[in-house]
Amino acid sequence: MDIKHLQYFIEVTNFNSFSRAADHLFITQPTISKMIKNLEEELGVALFDRSRKQVTLTDTGQVILEQAKLINRAFNNLEMELDNLLGLKKGHIRIGLPPIFDARLFLKIMGIFHEKYPGITFQIVEDGSKKIEDDVSKNLLDVGVVVLPTKDEMFDHFSFLEEDLNLILHASHPLANKKEVNLTELENESFILLNKDFVLNDLIISACSSVGFIPRTISECSQRSFIEEMVSSKLGISLLPESICQQLPTTVKSIKVVNPSISWRLAIIWGKNQYLSFAAKELLQFTKKEFTCQMHKV
Repeated sequence: MDIKHLQYFIEVTNFNSFSRAADHLFITQPTISKMIKNLEEELGVALFDRSRKQVTLTDTGQVILEQAKLINRAFNNLEMELDNLLGLKKGHIRIGLPPIFDARLFLKIMGIFHEKYPGITFQIVEDGSKKIEDDVSKNLLDVGVVVLPTKDEMFDHFSFLEEDLNLILHASHPLANKKEVNLTELENESFILLNKDFVLNDLIISACSSVGFIPRTISECSQRSFIEEMVSSKLGISLLPESICQQLPTTVKSIKVVNPSISWRLAIIWGKNQYLSFAAKELLQFTKKEFTCQMHKV
């Protein structure tokens, strides 16, 4: 049995279509149909119910699909181990990053890593911390940057950044000339927040609740640039990490928040009980060392 027969079978079930699976694999539909037919003959069972218009697995097809996925996962692990033996001459790392943090230092470190290991490629996925955690737990990502706290029973992590959130508002706002603002002074303001996929949303609402009010949220979105544009258009206020506030347009001002201040901690996470390729392990060790060096320079 050829591993490609099983992989093609899995692709057909993923797309629920022979033609779409063929397009994805850059082969013709007759080719993939023939390979599935060969697999059925070799196993002596029908994998699909061909009496229906749409692709439907038979009972035996469903059982074989689960086993095929296990075999394919083991085969992929074997390929990663071979990459290890090749001394990191090639490899691929899937990384989740939140779009709300200033990634320049992180990307600079990745650039240095790439110079050392030019054969390793990267897939960067931007999402909120909650989605990144979910994708790491499902092995859709190797590592991810998230806001702490994280689920310690599921992930290992190391923290690399802690900073306060600043108030951002239009330059004409009555509070714009203050050096610092008490959180309670924002009780009657209109808040523009990241959506609920972001832990930052939870942090802000929790901090406001601790001083006696629930923020009146007029809009939620997933992009910090859109938040900045909305504040610039006098639609409301927001709270963003201090490092982000250094890059604001001239129409928007940034002010320190006190009593209480609101801080966030960022960390890189990876699954405790999941296989990590040697390339991913090397990236973790490399970034941890580089971040430690950067913190000692500050």
